[in-house]
Amino acid sequence: MKSIGLFKSLPIKDPNSLIDRDLPEPTPGDADLLVRVAAIAVNPADCRVRRHKADDGQFAVLGWDVAGEVIKVGRTASGFSAGDAVYYAGDLTRPGGNSEFQAVHAAIVGHRPKSITPAEAAALPLTALTAWEALFERLGLSLTGLAGDRTLLIVGAAGGVGSMAIQLARLVPGLTVVATASRPQSRAWCERLGAHAVIDHFGDMAAQLTALGRPAPELILLLNDPDRHYPVLAEVLAPQGRICSVVPFDHPPDINLIMRKSAGFMWEFMFTRPMFATADRARQGAILNAIAAMIDDGRLVSTATETLGLINAANLRVAHARLESGRTLGKLVLSGF
Repeated sequence: MKSIGLFKSLPIKDPNSLIDRDLPEPTPGDADLLVRVAAIAVNPADCRVRRHKADDGQFAVLGWDVAGEVIKVGRTASGFSAGDAVYYAGDLTRPGGNSEFQAVHAAIVGHRPKSITPAEAAALPLTALTAWEALFERLGLSLTGLAGDRTLLIVGAAGGVGSMAIQLARLVPGLTVVATASRPQSRAWCERLGAHAVIDHFGDMAAQLTALGRPAPELILLLNDPDRHYPVLAEVLAPQGRICSVVPFDHPPDINLIMRKSAGFMWEFMFTRPMFATADRARQGAILNAIAAMIDDGRLVSTATETLGLINAANLRVAHARLESGRTLGKLVLSGF
């Protein structure tokens, strides 16, 4: 089968940073589905894994956003049949989805939305799962309970996760959603997705929040450059507030900055459930099914902004380069082989 991957970490401009290769079709385990991949999306996670790939002689296939069709169902897998249209983010400990076929644990797979194309669906899984888990499982928001006139600040909101987080947060009753964006295009994108207000994270965020009449957000979702933004966010965070980050620091943060506020700092890593085979691993399949229903009834929209062509090494190198520039809106997708 056609696959795209790498042997070792190289700058993305190097033609060997991602290469095309034929690999054997995977054999699904008892709890797996074998999926024919129709479309994929590219994420900052792909770039981070590529940049840290060990030079161990092993070929690694990346890709953690897939829309496709079930070809085979493992003996103990339930809830799916051959021919089902599915979507999922996958598992960092297994080969990724940048290949014609992929074996994936059935518990983390969802039935994809019926109202959108495979390419539009491929843009959703990783970012939707990350945003959902961060908002509703880490920061404690609820789609059914009142937010109590609280403010959520989403830092770096124009990317994939932020694009889904804005939409999901707007469904929380009583919650004010403030996004950050640094360019006119990204500001307009955040406003289009429903942010109540947009500020510039390269400007004086404290002053901008004060000007909005919302000087102390109770909840902060940190999606970009935590080393730069965390000290400012610790200052503007409301007492007893919470910060949730989805990206790692390059240098250890001073957690004491939020001690006097009795504030909480927590992580959201979407791959935790599949990596550690947690008892609630199937929660991800359930979330994806809920997202699909919201897409089909018009409460959410896909954040796919551009299709870069077929799934091959040349187009994936373009996608990685675009992501590493830090200036993308929404999600970049590729479709077909």
